[in-house]
Amino acid sequence: MRFYLPILAAALLIAGCDKPADPVVKELKAPQNVVLHGSTETSLTFQWAVVEDATGYDWRLTTEGEDAREGSTTGRNVTVSKLKPGTAYGFSVRATRTGVQSEYSTELSVTTQGTAPQPGGPRVKVDAPLVLDFDSQPVLGTSGQIKVFTASGTEVDRIDLADLATVTTRDDGCTVPAAQMMDNSKFTTFMDALPCSGKWRMVHCTPLRIEGKSLVIKPHSGVLKFDTEYYVTVDQGVVQGFAGTGPGEWKFTTASAPASDTEIRVAADGSGDFCTIQAALDYASATGCTVSVAPGTYAELLFLRDKAGITLKGDSRDGVKIVYPNCETYQNGSGGSAGSRPSFGSSIGRNGGRSVLLVENCDRLTIESLTLENSFGGLKGQAETIYFNSGNNSHRLTVENCSLLSYQDTFLCKGEVWVHNSLVAGHCDFVWGYPKVCLFEDCEIRARSAGYILQARVPAASDKGFVFLNCRLTAEGSVKSGTMYLARSAGQADCFDNVTFVGCTMSDAIAPAGWYSSPAPNPSKPTATAGWKEYGSIGTGGSPATGSRNALGRILTADEAAGFSSRAAVLGW
Repeated sequence: MRFYLPILAAALLIAGCDKPADPVVKELKAPQNVVLHGSTETSLTFQWAVVEDATGYDWRLTTEGEDAREGSTTGRNVTVSKLKPGTAYGFSVRATRTGVQSEYSTELSVTTQGTAPQPGGPRVKVDAPLVLDFDSQPVLGTSGQIKVFTASGTEVDRIDLADLATVTTRDDGCTVPAAQMMDNSKFTTFMDALPCSGKWRMVHCTPLRIEGKSLVIKPHSGVLKFDTEYYVTVDQGVVQGFAGTGPGEWKFTTASAPASDTEIRVAADGSGDFCTIQAALDYASATGCTVSVAPGTYAELLFLRDKAGITLKGDSRDGVKIVYPNCETYQNGSGGSAGSRPSFGSSIGRNGGRSVLLVENCDRLTIESLTLENSFGGLKGQAETIYFNSGNNSHRLTVENCSLLSYQDTFLCKGEVWVHNSLVAGHCDFVWGYPKVCLFEDCEIRARSAGYILQARVPAASDKGFVFLNCRLTAEGSVKSGTMYLARSAGQADCFDNVTFVGCTMSDAIAPAGWYSSPAPNPSKPTATAGWKEYGSIGTGGSPATGSRNALGRILTADEAAGFSSRAAVLGW
């Protein structure tokens, strides 16, 4: 060293450089005392000692030897979020100053809390939505596809953003058909085929939703299998500014089948056997099952067929809500099921109809303690909550402690039906159908606008048809007095207007004449057993409500009313 300095000085003089030498840049030491300060299943917090003369720090997180995340901070700690549970990571940090960086600290090995994902990706329920998270709210593009493949590369599902041209997005986020679905409509990726007992109900659906900073993807019903590994590809352009994902980047494995098909739990958060009610109804035993539903809002159209002894029971009437928009504008007619699932681009074969829940050929069905709402919301447009279609008109349905909400045609039934301690709301023919007998007992029948409560199309004159026992006929505040009629007729000679009110209280919204006169009912002159009838109707203030009724209805005697005065008398069960 002593020899080195004179030579350096001489060299500087020879070059004629008499400026002072640049100051020696002071190096930064690598951060010390790097520790894990806190951890959860999805986050890790690190802390280290302050490095003298540092103005910031760069950090990096690795997993399985590959970079997982990196960033910078001006503080001496950092929290890294959106990590996988039960997963090993390595963390290191270096000090920085303008133009100067230290070496990285020795890598600290840590593991997030919880259980590591299964090989092939996390285990998810077979009907769970797939969620893609972003740093800011994503914006959908207009082209590209989302596809789901088995691990071996077989495509099982797709969502094509080109099909956005066939739908309209409502304010509630639901996508609905821009043109009415008919039997010959082509099957698009914004339609679904709801499976049950080897049949399919063709409906419109919402396969994509933007929720905050996430894109929520709903695979089509029944396409994923239990205990199967899949991967998802997302084309560039599906989300504006997003490069997409390629094969194998986004993987998941479905959970095993539930242990029981006679006791099934549904919970939207994945804590039950299924996330959706439809998947549970499809899986339920054909000879009897209780499907219990955890609190939440379930945005679904539903289909049940060829099963007996099914109970669909919510944890509470107000806490469990099945809500979806459907109507005649979207799907033609009351609908039915098809014998096969169509491929995309082919004809749907049979339109699934305008109800929220379509039930075909099911006996001893019980629906209990939940709200079923057709959220179409328009005054014009048939929009059932339930269509209970019993092929031989003898199957039984019980509705207990429920709310059924729509406007036109809220409740449509056949068979033998008991609706107890429930609310049915609507404004136009909001109770109607072809039953042998349908008893509403201790129910609230609520008018939401001017119109008609009933339209009965009872097959035989001897059938009791619709009976209302000890019910309250109420109205929302905007409904004017005298604007709601008890019933109007379909004007058909091949069916009967058999409707009976016994012991019901009626608001001022009910028209004094009671029954709508055009077209005339069948029979036009009621008897003690057929046509329009009532007994013991009470109006506002407790006074009789029948003083101004027209001749199209009959005021029964006590003896005549006896056959309508109990569940046993009406239903025989």
